[in-house]
Amino acid sequence: MLNRTPRFSCFRFGARFVCLAASILVLSACSGPRVLMPTPNVYQGENAQTLFSDLPESLRSNEIDLFYITDRLPEKDENGQLIYGYGRSYSLAFGSARFSLLPEMSWAALEQSSLQESRDPEVTIHLAGIEEIGRFPSSPYSAVRKDGVLFLEPATEQKMNVAVGQFEDALQERLAVSPKNEVVLFVHGFNNDFEYAAGTAAELWHFLGREHVQVLYTWPAGRGGARGYTYDRESGEFTVFHLKKTIERIAATPGVEKLHLVGHSRGTDVLSTAVRELIFEYRDTGRLSVPFFNIENVVLAAPDLDLDVTLQRLAADHLNEDVGDVVFYTFGGDKAIGASAKLFRSKKRMGQVSLDDVPEERKRLLTQVQGLSFVELEEATDSTGHGYFHSSPEASSDLIMTIRYDMKPGKENGRPLTPIAPLFWKMNTGYPNIPAEN
Repeated sequence: MLNRTPRFSCFRFGARFVCLAASILVLSACSGPRVLMPTPNVYQGENAQTLFSDLPESLRSNEIDLFYITDRLPEKDENGQLIYGYGRSYSLAFGSARFSLLPEMSWAALEQSSLQESRDPEVTIHLAGIEEIGRFPSSPYSAVRKDGVLFLEPATEQKMNVAVGQFEDALQERLAVSPKNEVVLFVHGFNNDFEYAAGTAAELWHFLGREHVQVLYTWPAGRGGARGYTYDRESGEFTVFHLKKTIERIAATPGVEKLHLVGHSRGTDVLSTAVRELIFEYRDTGRLSVPFFNIENVVLAAPDLDLDVTLQRLAADHLNEDVGDVVFYTFGGDKAIGASAKLFRSKKRMGQVSLDDVPEERKRLLTQVQGLSFVELEEATDSTGHGYFHSSPEASSDLIMTIRYDMKPGKENGRPLTPIAPLFWKMNTGYPNIPAEN
């Protein structure tokens, strides 16, 4: 679960906003078992979609086997079992995080319970164990120069080849039993520990119909305390190199046909920076393919990003030319993003942006960016208004329609968002089971 409730000792004026951000950005104080996220509205009502269909027997289980990738430092708990803390590791590890959905029940009962608006008994999700499968060499990689060109030194190259083989085997093993040859990579936000981030990824896989391979990329966040936000922010900068290598490695694995990237909160900065740097690297070498690495969607939920910086990069760098669709989810009542705005003295953070916040000239320039949309949530169900992408049945429904069903915004495309202006949409309460306003 999330780290323990932080202790604050803010006695200087300059630290007030840090304390405010740290206290609000703790998504929830987990005092008991994690309850499975609410059923998305897309699976309820008259036009409900089918949650599970044509799943192989191996995926019809109360157990969830989640593929993780991390540069958290490995540790041991009091029982000598592997855990990952908030320390930073120079080497990238990957493995399996196993979850159990309780109480134990038949697959038919679990499917029925997953579709209920009110579950009795509640379904809880528990981390049963972690198994590290392999580990890449430490970065920066040891290299030798030959004729002015850098190559991995032989010992490092050998370790790299072993790790790449283990990585591809593990990913292809999951692809072999998945109805779709697609990967959804989730990057969490500030103050998430390993277990909480992994639990969110496991829930997403379950309610995306278990049709794809779900991958968690988890970086060294979750230190907690008054200075936890600043530590996590720099951990996000530390992890960008490793995330870039992860995206490259997934895209290069034979059998991966589509890649969907989902970032939340501070993870949106980590993810968008990694994608941006990769695009620049491949543009410079002339190896850029369209769409870039078969990236179908980039979803940025509750983005902890400065408005001016983001709009500048979208318009000036033309990033959307090299990926599929880019979706921003925003909510004006997001308290965590509001705290971040005060901390950074931003004019506006992307997580709270609405149509009126974008200058007219920027709106005009943004209409030239292909595949871009801003989706504003009308209301959120969680206390901070920050974790709505999985806690709100409306927002999770739109995420599902975007990734699972490849629907574009608009009633005519199956996603009945309310159009506000070109590129800007509103998500009504009860969405998508009510008519969108015209």
